[in-house]
Amino acid sequence: MAAYTEGGAYAYLVYAILPLLKLICLTVIGLILAHPKTKIVPKATFKLLCKLVFALFLPCTIFIHLGEAITLKNFMRWWFIPVNVIVSIAIGCLLGYLVTKICRTPPEFNRFTIIATAFGNTGNLPLAIVGSICHSEDNIFGPDCHSNGVAYVSFSQWIAVLLVYTLVYHMMEPPLDYYEVVEEGLEIQEHLPPANDLSRPLLLEAEWPGMEENETVHCKTPFVARIFTSAASMSQISIPDPEFLEEAPPSPKSIRCLVEPRVVRKIRIVAERTPIQHVLQPPTFATLLAFIVGMIPPVKSFVYGDDAPLSFLTDSLEIMAQAMVPSVMLILGGMLAEGPNESRLGIRTTVGIIVARLLVLPLLGIGVVTLADKANILIPDNQMYRFVLLLQYTTPTAILLGAVARLRNYSVSEASALLFWQHVLALLSLSIYLIVYFKLLLS
Repeated sequence: MAAYTEGGAYAYLVYAILPLLKLICLTVIGLILAHPKTKIVPKATFKLLCKLVFALFLPCTIFIHLGEAITLKNFMRWWFIPVNVIVSIAIGCLLGYLVTKICRTPPEFNRFTIIATAFGNTGNLPLAIVGSICHSEDNIFGPDCHSNGVAYVSFSQWIAVLLVYTLVYHMMEPPLDYYEVVEEGLEIQEHLPPANDLSRPLLLEAEWPGMEENETVHCKTPFVARIFTSAASMSQISIPDPEFLEEAPPSPKSIRCLVEPRVVRKIRIVAERTPIQHVLQPPTFATLLAFIVGMIPPVKSFVYGDDAPLSFLTDSLEIMAQAMVPSVMLILGGMLAEGPNESRLGIRTTVGIIVARLLVLPLLGIGVVTLADKANILIPDNQMYRFVLLLQYTTPTAILLGAVARLRNYSVSEASALLFWQHVLALLSLSIYLIVYFKLLLS
């Protein structure tokens, strides 16, 4: 650490900016390759690269680093990482609500504003930042920088995915008051190109390709709002009445429904139609497999380590994992090359979300992590652990929000425009806060 303190304040500046400059270079290369004026690499290639990251590179990264670092003891010690994700989203929701009030957000975009402020990128981008910071052997976090950093970020993946298919999925439901029908069974929906159409924005597949394949009969309708609204006031909406959702011959299940409270029944109906089964995707499988292998010592010694019988397999997976960071940044460049879409969100709300997400939330995150440290909740003398916790408050809105928006057919163009401007301006905010974090962690 002495090498980093000799230069005083300039040292923090240099070692915070250099990792971002590396990522910016990769992003610019992706932008040039995908730009409409050059078209060196077609959009179809970028979409295939998205699928490779999602199905191969990211799972390999998670399994290699999380599995090697995780133990039953570490599993218990790292409990604050997923809790911190929940805390950051809760604070973000509060900030998003304040944005809707202060910026006078159009009512139909209130829930979108709240979730866009709250739900940050907890996966690909933090992994890329950690990978860039730890790329140099003389990095400020020591020789175990990369393995520990990737393990900490990967440990939060399961809670983030779980929240996508519960909280985010239902928050992105089309608002009932602005959901129109022209006649029975025919809803007015935003017309979007089919899944295999190359004109679709890259951001719809940049982080979670294939999400549109998880469509259900109610995913593009205000189903939850209909369930909890009286039938009398909503008789004109052509969504099945919850009273008739379970018409069937008498059975133990229908008998149970006769005696359970009305509110409990409605909650159960909503829960049954929450697509939680789609949580089991390649990155989630990799996380679960890493937990199982890593926490069983005989199995772990058989898989991980230079002398392990399966070391050839982990070495192969590690080679593929090294493609994750450059691929993610190239995809981000391809996404930015498409430019922003038109948005009805309004300039005030867009600016409000960006300020709340990129400037205010990280300040509050510093407070949360500092309080947790003073309460002896965090692992002692582990600066990378603290850095990952702070990073969870600092990243822009998750690109995954664009895919959810399309799945729910709600605020698709608004999500595209907001994600574009956030990721452009995040270069500045990340630079500022990385300097602040390094100063706090190394002083």
